[in-house]
Amino acid sequence: MPELPEVETIKKAVEKGIGNAQILNIDIRNRKLRDEVPCDLEQKLKGANITKYERIAKYIIISLDNDFCIIWHMGMSGKVKISDTLPLEEKHDHIILKTSNGFIVYNDPRRFGLFTYCRNNELASNKFLKKLGKDPFGNELTADYLLKKLQKKKKTPIKAALLDQSIISGIGNIYASEILYESRILPSRFCESINLKDCDLIIENTKKVLQKAIDAGGSTLRDYKKPDGSIGYFQNMHCVYNKKGQKCPHCTCNIKETGGIKSVIMAGRSTFYCESLQK
Repeated sequence: MPELPEVETIKKAVEKGIGNAQILNIDIRNRKLRDEVPCDLEQKLKGANITKYERIAKYIIISLDNDFCIIWHMGMSGKVKISDTLPLEEKHDHIILKTSNGFIVYNDPRRFGLFTYCRNNELASNKFLKKLGKDPFGNELTADYLLKKLQKKKKTPIKAALLDQSIISGIGNIYASEILYESRILPSRFCESINLKDCDLIIENTKKVLQKAIDAGGSTLRDYKKPDGSIGYFQNMHCVYNKKGQKCPHCTCNIKETGGIKSVIMAGRSTFYCESLQK
């Protein structure tokens, strides 16, 4: 699933390629996504001018000059194509936006994505956004805030808590493992054992890891590609994710004795860590 760095990369690419264009036409070829595309979406968006792009958690928000905005989520396998001319049709091209600056094509094989709208002044109360936690790069994400949230989780592993979008929004499975590695915290530690100093470390390394991933264009493992068709390369910078049995880059242990990076299933997701460095 595209996580925060991949979504930020897509948002920036669409903003750069399309900018404040006018939406000339919308071709909905399949409305049956995670939440059905509204039957009046074309009517609400056609003819409007784009005024702003932003990212909220893993959602792209495109504001329009008619008091509406687009709410867009990539789901498990969503990808975006941007072109000056209508690109050749591919299987799973579900939504095509024709704008005065080119075409935006949303392709989603698994159809777990979302493409809907709401009024600009109702964005904060929208059902998809209203329960989201603090943004990793926002000033409201403080150690005190995080500690209070984690204290309510007690016996929840910290890795699972980082995936809870109501605490910090935008962190997915790949980056949770990397953040905890950089923080030298075992993913299995219960939230009740995390102190204020740990929270400071987690927040610092959340920003560090996510920014490095954004700068690298995200991580390409299976479905994700940047809108220009190229792949992100942060996967080449992973310290522990998907590296079971390998030696982590900062460890001095004997890999023959330790077995290298470990992998466990936690909250239904693969979790990677170095038991020599992470405590």
